[in-house]
Amino acid sequence: MAQLDPVALGVFIALFAFVTVLGFFAARWRKGDLTLLSEWGLGGRRFGSVVTWFLLGGDLYTAYTFIAVPALMFGAGALGFFAVPYAAVGYVFMFVAFPRFWSVAKAKGYVTGADFVRGRFGSKSLALAIALTGIVATMPYIALQLVGMEVVLAGLGIHGEWPLIIAFVVLAIYTYASGLRAPAMIAVVKDFLIYATVIGAILIIPHELGGCAKIFAAVATAKLTLPADAFSNPGQFSYASLALGSAMALFLYPHAATGMLSSSSRSVIKRNAVALPAYSIVLGLIALLGFMALAAGVSTMPRYAEGFKSFGNNFAVPALFLQMFPSWFVGIAFAAIAIGALVPAAIMSIACANLFTRNIYREFFKPDCTPREESQVAKIASLVVKAGALIFILEGQAKTAIELQLLGGIWIIQTLPAVLLGLYTRWLHHRALLIGWMAGIGAGTWMAAQSGFKASVTVLHFGSFALPCYAALSSLILNLIVSAALSLVFNAMSDRRQDATLAKDYA
Repeated sequence: MAQLDPVALGVFIALFAFVTVLGFFAARWRKGDLTLLSEWGLGGRRFGSVVTWFLLGGDLYTAYTFIAVPALMFGAGALGFFAVPYAAVGYVFMFVAFPRFWSVAKAKGYVTGADFVRGRFGSKSLALAIALTGIVATMPYIALQLVGMEVVLAGLGIHGEWPLIIAFVVLAIYTYASGLRAPAMIAVVKDFLIYATVIGAILIIPHELGGCAKIFAAVATAKLTLPADAFSNPGQFSYASLALGSAMALFLYPHAATGMLSSSSRSVIKRNAVALPAYSIVLGLIALLGFMALAAGVSTMPRYAEGFKSFGNNFAVPALFLQMFPSWFVGIAFAAIAIGALVPAAIMSIACANLFTRNIYREFFKPDCTPREESQVAKIASLVVKAGALIFILEGQAKTAIELQLLGGIWIIQTLPAVLLGLYTRWLHHRALLIGWMAGIGAGTWMAAQSGFKASVTVLHFGSFALPCYAALSSLILNLIVSAALSLVFNAMSDRRQDATLAKDYA
């Protein structure tokens, strides 16, 4: 079991305390009326290019990313690199589509993607489906941030439930008080720590292990290339579909939309779509830490293996840092990962709270609620979301959270026809979109269930021809076919509901 290291623990606590103070101070930063949902939940839509860059980076590149991507490289090998191209491709969708999303949301005062769907298609039911999908798909993501924090706390020699509970109580309080401003400010510190940690690791660890050539030589040949079944006939389609489907889903998540809608202009979104791929470079370097852990032989060291055995391959990066670095650097690195859990968890809980308040509470329970009441409900909802994720992990459901996160990617992409295509066309009928959404959700869930929710690639059979494909992408295709076919029918039978948006709103 990892021993308690006073120096590493001291550095960790000092940095954690610093970001806690920042979280409470953020309420005074770019001060606005936090009794308004647009101020509490979107930062007043005033974040410029630099703040948005840090916010989206902190939102999309999480503590679990830092732990799980190298762990996948450590366990499965080169397959783990799929995260690098999918993140890069995702920014193409961001650059092309989401400036339009920002414009119409700003013009109409929309706070969520479901708000846009409600206005565009005039359907409460379709908007509710989009909102519920966003909440359900995001909840496991929050829980996985706790998994990342658990790993680093174990690396510091801290075990038990109370440290995790204390960390998330602090997170809950300053998120309640400061809203989106808190994670936006803390994201700056988090990213500097992450960059310092990764650069230090990439410069020092290869030197200590005898160079990059020795690192790759120490990795089994089978892990340096993709396994045969990932490239089964017709070639590389399974790998490509996994990257493409993940890229298409990335910015449909509510926390990504929240980060973009907090921007001060559509130009900020375009500039960030160009600049954010810098994170993909860092992600590639983070992935290589998995190979470094293999070369360092961390799995053969009883001192570490005993302490991390319950975390599977997720122990790789913490064990590598404990082996290769002095205590003070370990404290910085582990604080970077822990803070990297707090930032996205805060944004995700705010995004879920925005969806619940706008598209469930206000829409179905109290349409005449005041702006102050709306903001208060969102604050309470954010506490409930975080508490739910915490209880889920404390009950030992980390494996279930991973399975639900896999399903979350399949589910969230089913919102693409209504949200993304809705930015460009009103031709799709709201009833057809709802039925298409149901078909996609059902088919995608069934595909994932075939593997016991352990794999996301399903082999589709067309006679004697077998096509391995990411379940999210294949179920989305079904969704699109159903939506388009039924739109032909419904458009011929009845008039579409009034569109609350105008062409000039998208410009």
